[in-house]
Amino acid sequence: MAQNHSFDIVSDIDFQEVDNAVNQALKEITQRYDLKDSKTQIELNKKDKLLSVNTKDDYSRKASIDILESKFIRRGISIKALKFNEPEAAAGGRLKQTINLQSGISKDNAKIITKMIKESKLKVNAQIQDEQIRVTAPKIDDLQAVIKLVKEAELDFPTQFVNMK
Repeated sequence: MAQNHSFDIVSDIDFQEVDNAVNQALKEITQRYDLKDSKTQIELNKKDKLLSVNTKDDYSRKASIDILESKFIRRGISIKALKFNEPEAAAGGRLKQTINLQSGISKDNAKIITKMIKESKLKVNAQIQDEQIRVTAPKIDDLQAVIKLVKEAELDFPTQFVNMK
């Protein structure tokens, strides 16, 4: 029985969970005494995979982002998916910061993972397929070793393992 086993390495974000985290963060921000009058706004753009934080000053910006990150963690969303841009001045003397949501594995990141797998000398085959990586091997133990290898690697983006066959 020479059947190959496989799984996919992906980097996905559940945008419904992101939306829930944003709503919970906004609720907490409006109830907190020190942030009540900051009129902080957090907007989620699912199409462009972008979060936008608009607030009155640097203190409330940092506090709002801290609250948002805690809500992400509580909802099981990795904060590695957040790529922060520099804060910029907005209308009315306010501060605006955009945060990119990293979803999907870029070509460069996929090359890093496949190179790491090849250097491990495991008897597996890793191929890049669009925004994911398919790993195949005759032995399930080799696939589990790859999962362990990728989990232990210090990657700057979140990874999940799906479609184990």
